[in-house]
Amino acid sequence: MKIKLSKKPKNPIVIGGFPGIGLIGTITTEFLIKHLDAKPIGNIWSEKLMPIAAIHESKIIQPLEIYYDKKHNILILHALSDIRGLEWQLGDALTEIGKAVKAKEIICIEGVLSKAETSNAYYITTSAAKEKVFNRIKTKVSIGPLKEGIIMGVTAALLLRNTSSPMSGIFVETHSKLPDSKASAKIIEILDNYLDLKVDYKPLIKAATEFEGKLKEMMAHAKATDEHKKNREQHLDYMG
Repeated sequence: MKIKLSKKPKNPIVIGGFPGIGLIGTITTEFLIKHLDAKPIGNIWSEKLMPIAAIHESKIIQPLEIYYDKKHNILILHALSDIRGLEWQLGDALTEIGKAVKAKEIICIEGVLSKAETSNAYYITTSAAKEKVFNRIKTKVSIGPLKEGIIMGVTAALLLRNTSSPMSGIFVETHSKLPDSKASAKIIEILDNYLDLKVDYKPLIKAATEFEGKLKEMMAHAKATDEHKKNREQHLDYMG
């Protein structure tokens, strides 16, 4: 994977969100980018990524775009592409970015499928100092340590690698594989208290719901493209 950065902020917090269950990571990072007015400063590129070009305000959005919020010194990795099969490479890419900018912390956001009626949230961290912060915010938001469970994806790749930056994962239960705005709102509330972002919650559900529609359409197109590609590969002969 190739990493391109037009700027290298010093000691930022790095937040990564990827299209997983409930699209929690993608919805959350999209909202943070808009709310914090983060600006694009680079991307991660691989020819193994699905060729999806999102258009926003007549501008092309890269499948793995990197944004920067100068006010809070936060780097946000926003993923629109399916990353299945690329988890180790993305874990390595995030580790490389963390080293390049001397990140204070790398935070990954994930959704976990649950049959419970409530959306419980959990955390795991490699830093004793960050553990104290999570314990402190438990008086304001409902979140607890992940004591038992299985973690997969980029978060697992980062936790299993020896990174030079403290690593934390924040997980929220979701009840559907479809985009889940309410679960994303829970993550926003946790990040607001954890990082003192002073997020305005009023437009959250509306903004996330609008983005849900956009994501559903995009994922439908991606699925149709993938199926078309598979069908074409199955029937392709030397005549084309």
